[in-house]
Amino acid sequence: MAAPVRIANCSGFFGDRLSAAREMVEGGPIDVLTGDWLAELTMLILARTRMKHPGGGYARTFVQQMEQVMGTCLDRGIKVVSNAGGLDPEACAQAVAEVAQGLGLAPKIAFVRGDDLMARLGDLVAANQLMNFETGEPIKDAAKFLTANAYLGCWGIVDALSRGADVVITGRVTDAAVVCGPAAWHHGWKRTDWNALAGAVVAGHVIECSTQATGGNYSFFTEVAGMSRVGFPWAEVAADGSSVIGKHDGTGGEVSIGTVTSQLLYEIGGPAYLGPDVSARFDTIRLEQVARDRVRLFGIEGEPPPPTLKVCINRAGGFRNDMSICLTGLDIEAKAALVEEAFWKACPIRKSDFAQVTTRLMRNDKPDPETNEQAVAIWKISVKDPDERKVGRAFSNAVTELGLSTIPGFFGVGGGPSAGRPFGVYEPALVPASEVPQEVVMLGGETHRVSSVNPHGTVRIAPAPGPSAAAPGGPTRRAPLGLVAGARSGDKGGNANLGVFVRSDAAFVWLDAFLDTERLRALLPEIAPLRVERHRLPALRALNFVVYGLLEEGVAASTRQDPQAKSLGEWLRARVVEIPEALLR
Repeated sequence: MAAPVRIANCSGFFGDRLSAAREMVEGGPIDVLTGDWLAELTMLILARTRMKHPGGGYARTFVQQMEQVMGTCLDRGIKVVSNAGGLDPEACAQAVAEVAQGLGLAPKIAFVRGDDLMARLGDLVAANQLMNFETGEPIKDAAKFLTANAYLGCWGIVDALSRGADVVITGRVTDAAVVCGPAAWHHGWKRTDWNALAGAVVAGHVIECSTQATGGNYSFFTEVAGMSRVGFPWAEVAADGSSVIGKHDGTGGEVSIGTVTSQLLYEIGGPAYLGPDVSARFDTIRLEQVARDRVRLFGIEGEPPPPTLKVCINRAGGFRNDMSICLTGLDIEAKAALVEEAFWKACPIRKSDFAQVTTRLMRNDKPDPETNEQAVAIWKISVKDPDERKVGRAFSNAVTELGLSTIPGFFGVGGGPSAGRPFGVYEPALVPASEVPQEVVMLGGETHRVSSVNPHGTVRIAPAPGPSAAAPGGPTRRAPLGLVAGARSGDKGGNANLGVFVRSDAAFVWLDAFLDTERLRALLPEIAPLRVERHRLPALRALNFVVYGLLEEGVAASTRQDPQAKSLGEWLRARVVEIPEALLR
């Protein structure tokens, strides 16, 4: 049985800390260096980059990091696996090879392709092989697609490592695949080792967002030391798929059951975490604090994956524009009403002629304000339309011309009149896995095809038991929910997820009874008209809610102030509710 493999992360998004690769390579022993650069929005950004610079649709910061650490990685036998290839994994591999040549190094570089479906869209649509993720209905019109990338799994990475690659660069794989692949290669797992694969997927999910596992975006951050410079995480994955999450000694932040639970709840849906290699069951996860900054994940079970792959589609959505007016002092509601009425009289385009109009009154003002800023609320209007002219200067000039003729204290924020700007719409889809084989290319050498089809079957799952504590009794008092509960929220296309967790058995028994979907709607009125799903994860002392449609057509199209729902959980924690005093003590 092989020893555990330590897989370190150096990136959680396109724009993460540039020095992280060097920190992870030089800060302590690791076997594999990984990084995640991709998200649905990133694919749209890379598509626009590629339009301006053909062949440039990859994460150039990864190439910079390789220049910093490649020599040390080769000396120490550290493998590198990254999805930084984005839309152009071959160009990214070539760029890394050029850096290596300049350093006098000769690593074996491989890239994995096959995820990009753009060249095949016509055939897939004609054969009814591209289905809407929500409805299952065939997608008929792909004319406005900017990107269409299937989420590949880990077996192309396994193949590349098995052929001796030192650096493996992929296009769109699942976030967890860059961890699951090295683990499966190191331990020699088969495609039917569901539990082991599920354990590696869960470990990958924990570390893929970099410092979110070590204190970043953590509700109880005031309890954590070194938050001004948080260390990056690693996962030490054992042969049975269990893992220990940790970070290099002496770095900021912490690895605790709290930080790991928080990240486990990030951007998930129900207990079955679907993937191309295995469906990991989050209701089987067990956690144990085994040492300072060391948390063990064990008992994780997996099921065969679905016969389809998820596809990340970005399409042209049209054009949008936003204008914001500050409303100061008294009569805020009346001022907002007057500005809106006057705007529609000034605008040469009727409200009904826009494809979408959204107005929001953001009450950031305080009673008896001690500063000018504390006296200000914001009225925001957003418009969308396929016609760029409608949302351009005709719209924004109509807001500006109200400056001297409507409310007292009128001033704008966020810039003056502007042209409309294009926006993209995220649309998840499904494609049969049999239609998307992976190709592993050894740079300067041979190409190998790897199937994306996995065995099917039925597996019995035994969810981990939850707390058996008695419900807390006694008096209650009104206090912010966040005094006893942490949260982690984020975007899932046009939907949002909101995970809520507590840190004692008694607190979970109370939370489970207290926070149902109707209570959540009452606490967060913005979601009241939307469909909300509630999922229990008792062994994690957690609940997860999925809010459908909160983010409209996805991050790039959302008109919310927080288009990625990152702050949704902290809003919930700020709400004042009746809490048993026994929990507050």
